Amino acid sequence: MAIVNVTPDSFYAGSRNLDLEAVERRVLEAVEEGASILDVGGYSSRPGAAEVPVEEEWARVKAGVGAVRRLAPAAVVSVDTFRSEIARRVLDAFGPVIINDISAGELDPAILEVVARHGVPYIAMHMKGDPQTMQSFTDYRRDIATEVVSYFRERVERLLAAGIRRERIILDPGFGFAKTVDQNYELLSGLHRLCALGFPVLAGLSRKSMIYKVLDATPEESLAGTVALGWECLRQGANILRVHDVREAADTVRLFRIYEQNRH
Repeated sequence: MAIVNVTPDSFYAGSRNLDLEAVERRVLEAVEEGASILDVGGYSSRPGAAEVPVEEEWARVKAGVGAVRRLAPAAVVSVDTFRSEIARRVLDAFGPVIINDISAGELDPAILEVVARHGVPYIAMHMKGDPQTMQSFTDYRRDIATEVVSYFRERVERLLAAGIRRERIILDPGFGFAKTVDQNYELLSGLHRLCALGFPVLAGLSRKSMIYKVLDATPEESLAGTVALGWECLRQGANILRVHDVREAADTVRLFRIYEQNRH
C-alpha cells in the first residue's frame, strides 16, 4: 500500500504532496514501482497534527482520488479518513474504495453505516484519543499486544453489528498511535497474535519514530529500518505493508514470498 499524502504537514517531508502535479507524479511513481493499493489521505494523523476542516480535507481527497482514477484507473484505492462525510462523498463520487479509518469508527461512528451501506472493505486501526491527544494515552492495564487483540475482539463485533461483512474487515494495530517506542516493539513482537484472529492485517510503520528515535536518526534516514521491520511483519503474518517507499517494499514482499516457498 503506497501512501499518497495530499497534505502539507505529514511527519515525513518526502511524502508531502503540495499540489496536483506532485500528487500525479506520486501516483504514477507508486504504480510503476509496484504498489497494489494507493492510500489517499487529506488529513495528517501524525502526533499533534492540526485539525483540518471537512471541506479542506474533501478538496484534498477529491484531488488525490481523481488523480488515481485518471492516471491509474485499474488501481485499488483506499481513502485514509475517519470522517463519515468524507467517506460518503468519495464513495458517491468515485465508486468503491477501501475506507482506512485510524479510529475504527470511534471518532465518527456514522462511518460504519456508510461503509456497510456501500459494502466496501474497511480498515480498522487501534488508537486511543485522536491525533492531537493520542500520545497522552499510552497507559495500558496489560501488555500492549494483549490490549490490542482484546480491543479488536470487541471492536469487530461492533463492526459486524453495524452491517460490515466479516470478509471486508482488515485490522491495523496502529504502530505509533497512542504507543511509546517500547510499546511499539512489544506490539511488533506479538503481531502474530493479532494475525491469529483470522482477519487480514495491515502494518504501517514506514519511517516512524519507533525506527528513527531508536537509531538516533531522522525519518529521511529510516528506510533500512523500515525494510527490516517490514520483513518481520510479513514473517508474523501481516498481509499489507503501508509504506512511503514502494519499490523497496515490493522487493521485500517478493523476496519474502521466495523465502516462504523454500524454507520447508
